[in-house]
Amino acid sequence: MSDVSEMPTEDQLSWMESGGGQSETKGGGQGEGTGVEANNEDAPGQGFNMAPGSQVTDQTHSAEPVDLRQSQVVTATSLDLPNKSKSDRTHPLIRVRTLNSRLKMVLWCIFRFQTLDWAFGINHSLPVFSLQDHERCVILYACSHVAVIYDHTSNTQHILQGHCNPVSCMCVSVDRRWLVTADSGGESLVIIWDTYTGIPVRTLFDCHPEGGVAALALSHDTKYLVTVGAGAVQVKLRAELDVTIYLSSPLQTHVLFNPADCMQLLSNSEKRVVFYRWASAIYTQCSPTFKRVVGLFSQSVFNSGGVQAYSATSLGNVLLWVQERGHSTYKALRLIPLQAEGITVLTVIERFIVTGDARGQIKFYDENLKLINSYSEFGLDPIASVSFSKECPPSGSKGYAVDCTLKAEPFVMRNFIFSTVTARVAHVTPQGNVAQDLLMEHADWLGAVACHPQQPLVTTGSHSGALKVWDYERHQQVCSRVFQKHPKVQCLAYDPRGFYLAVGFASGEVCLLDACTLQSETEDCFSHTTHAITHISFSRDSLYLATAVSVYIAQRWQLQGRFQSHYHPIQDLLFGEQLDSKLPCLFSLGLDRRLVEYDLQNSTEGKLVIMQEMRVDQSAVPSCMAWYPPLTPEHFLVIASHPDRMKLFDCTTMMCRKTVLSPTRGSPMKKMVVLPQTQDSKSRHMAYITRNMVGMQILPLDGNPYNSNMVLCHSTGVAGLACSHDGRLAFTAGGPDSTVFCWEMSATALEAAAALGGKDLTPFYSLLEGGRYGAQYREVEDFFYYCQLRSQGLDVTEPTRVSTHISLSEVPFILRAMGVYPTQQEMEDILNELKFGHHAETGRCATELDLPELIRLLVNRRSMQGLQHQDLLQVFKVLGKPDASGRVVICRDELLELLQTTVGEHGIKCIIYTHTHTHTHIYIYIYIKKSDSTSLCVYGADVLPVPREITMETLLADILGLSEATGGIQASSDADGSVLKKN
Repeated sequence: MSDVSEMPTEDQLSWMESGGGQSETKGGGQGEGTGVEANNEDAPGQGFNMAPGSQVTDQTHSAEPVDLRQSQVVTATSLDLPNKSKSDRTHPLIRVRTLNSRLKMVLWCIFRFQTLDWAFGINHSLPVFSLQDHERCVILYACSHVAVIYDHTSNTQHILQGHCNPVSCMCVSVDRRWLVTADSGGESLVIIWDTYTGIPVRTLFDCHPEGGVAALALSHDTKYLVTVGAGAVQVKLRAELDVTIYLSSPLQTHVLFNPADCMQLLSNSEKRVVFYRWASAIYTQCSPTFKRVVGLFSQSVFNSGGVQAYSATSLGNVLLWVQERGHSTYKALRLIPLQAEGITVLTVIERFIVTGDARGQIKFYDENLKLINSYSEFGLDPIASVSFSKECPPSGSKGYAVDCTLKAEPFVMRNFIFSTVTARVAHVTPQGNVAQDLLMEHADWLGAVACHPQQPLVTTGSHSGALKVWDYERHQQVCSRVFQKHPKVQCLAYDPRGFYLAVGFASGEVCLLDACTLQSETEDCFSHTTHAITHISFSRDSLYLATAVSVYIAQRWQLQGRFQSHYHPIQDLLFGEQLDSKLPCLFSLGLDRRLVEYDLQNSTEGKLVIMQEMRVDQSAVPSCMAWYPPLTPEHFLVIASHPDRMKLFDCTTMMCRKTVLSPTRGSPMKKMVVLPQTQDSKSRHMAYITRNMVGMQILPLDGNPYNSNMVLCHSTGVAGLACSHDGRLAFTAGGPDSTVFCWEMSATALEAAAALGGKDLTPFYSLLEGGRYGAQYREVEDFFYYCQLRSQGLDVTEPTRVSTHISLSEVPFILRAMGVYPTQQEMEDILNELKFGHHAETGRCATELDLPELIRLLVNRRSMQGLQHQDLLQVFKVLGKPDASGRVVICRDELLELLQTTVGEHGIKCIIYTHTHTHTHIYIYIYIKKSDSTSLCVYGADVLPVPREITMETLLADILGLSEATGGIQASSDADGSVLKKN
């Protein structure tokens, strides 16, 4: 970042001008929202009161103003920014220039590690809204945990980020100026956006802590917002008055204000309709009974006058509600069998009542429920939503189709958008009676994603059987194919030359397709198993294809061999090259902690030969692997393990040569891809995904926490990762959210942030408690110099020689003194790492290490999470047995035998580690008295009596002196701060 030519220009920073962190992309980037003030001068006279210092009051408790900080309502208008010029344009995303260059430069450096560039997919269960004007065709829809404003005319997206959970509901104001989004789950949010600028103007925290928000609506004057929760507190009204209504009825899934009276609103569940008069805190629950089957309620609306209401059902009936004279309550007047198909959508536009049904038909009725017009020729799936343009139709009837009445008058109507349950969005122009497809996305679980090795193409596959190829530079779909016989696409892979696309299905079938046309021949499809194909990999010469169950050779793709080499699921499958002969080699990594290498040259048809196998870890569970780039003279295979470790194995000897702390912050790394070197950076980088995040890591791996960065990519979990051939973009598949996100990876920004973390040992000091001058660092330093005294002898009278190095034989003692208790195998790996760390460069084996190297070793080897209570409880359940009362207990004799003989090293490690995790650093030794086996003697403590049957509580509190706190195991200290007292 020191080079001025690498700084972004004014044009490159235009993403900041369109919303302070939101993205308008044609290929551009996106970052987190910054909360810049919205310009309310463009509003058509109505809207939220965004004045600085605005307050919220609670009518049900007090009329005094409530502090915004206490009510947890955040508004963006407290920022004093330059005034924005007025504009006569009324469509979304008017660009404004409010941030100076220095602020934009800082925000660019902060927010452009991984920038959300494009969103492929749609949440087909939520409505799609039309923001169209005379100039552009613009729609608004939800995609996983973000909202997308898509301009079909210019093929650009403006992505609104702010939620950490999936968006559960949305609504827009009548003038399309204000957008409200809400999510479900823990720490749910309600965010109000200005669609003209694309920035958030107000955020409501914890509106419904129990389950989040299920539905919401804005009043027609845009002064009131109502939210429906998924918990016990179901209805809340947000405005100058804050009203909460508790309902015991089933979950309300739809809510709406009366257009003629904002003091009235209705909501419905599948079996009940509720009318509210919220100003007087009165509500009426209605569930009328009829002599015929009514069906389940889908949606309810008021008519244009507000004196009547309609409720649609799943059997095609419409229930008519009328307001009682002199009262604010409604009663059911008539059940009308409107149509044979179930009604999924019910809305009102001007003088028409519009329905969408399960057969894909859209029908228009007058207020007497007489059919005026019908759109049934589009061949649609069930309708999910219908939204009309805010622009009135032009005067005149030229070009409009005639309606269904006897008069056959021209049907003059606004343009509208509809969406289906199969993720199809189309724009209908009544003047011409034409439906134009805007989006056709995946509608089922999507976890398969792959990038072409030479072209800007990305392919996605879902369980609906759809396979789509996109040009990610032009954001256009190139081709697609739908599989009918075996619809569930599980995984994808291109061969290195880009000729073939291998598709693995959940049925166990593998198909090889032409990468350009997605067509295949009969002999290019194989089925040798009934289990799902979870992994597919090509060799570098494109001669071999391996799946999780089979290996094929390229000569007419005959089966080369099969072998069940793992007794747990395969985590990863990887081809490589032998260093001497350059012939292909194949590795598989299993959940059973075993790495297996196969001999492809000596394998015969139907029999796969194993060359070697090894156990990569004793306790951690491996999750993925990749070839390490040639940054050193040695060739390494890097393996990531749960929860927080990455290991480098020498490809020749298969020895563990390095172990570092992974950048996943406790979440397991699911896949990693080494990015090709770019022109703007001299370093190498790696992209990876965890449970719900995507990140980038600077290589080489050393455990520096500032060399990596992660952002939330899919709130429901990420299922797949692929990177473009130039390493500039990363694609993540969201699995259950049916979306694929395109992320722009900025190596320059990450390197600039890493430089701010410091050089040498400065980043590692931050991982020690208290930092460079804390007690933990001083303790390491004391142990370091104490080991020098121990090696020279404590009883000698000669002068002590102070050195900057200690012998490698002292490393096990220092680690155990600092609370790190590796197994014997792990200790051998540590000593090999220290001994042969620089052997390839110097040709010599190390016999000593200095203090900086010791600190790096300690930081990378100690557990960041500690021993969790649930882990120890699981071990106790495995070793123990339930007694008569159902409690899990361990017999005293069995425990003592396990500690000494059966469990051995692992058992001793568990007992010692749980105690010394509190950093008391007391060595614990367990002895058994020969004459009496009813007590345990601990060095430095009194003899502790042990009951005949030991429970989990007895083991933690009485024997080990530990207590559970904040999810982990911590010590219960006495007054002097120590756990054990000396005799």
